[in-house]
Amino acid sequence: MIAKWVRVKIKPEMRQRFLDAIEVDALGSEQDEPGCVRFNVLQDVTDENVYYFYEVYVDEAAVDAHRAAPHYAVWQDAADTLAEPTERIECRSVFPADPKYWMGK
Repeated sequence: MIAKWVRVKIKPEMRQRFLDAIEVDALGSEQDEPGCVRFNVLQDVTDENVYYFYEVYVDEAAVDAHRAAPHYAVWQDAADTLAEPTERIECRSVFPADPKYWMGK
């Protein structure tokens, strides 16, 4: 499994536009992409303008499929809501090691 932590900082005055776009992408990813096993959006407790995306994909082909999906384009169209460049951390799952855990949406 491939996991991604993405940190974004938004422009406060564009919060609702950001939330609308990332909701489309997150829900579309989990519902429409067999290779996306998790897409969570979290808000920082110390800075309400900072959000984290926790995404888990079965492989690189699933990541590529995600980037080609229509709901990803909705997110891309909302890039002007960001106050600074995104930060990404890429990981591989270690535990739980059983793929059934990750696939149990």
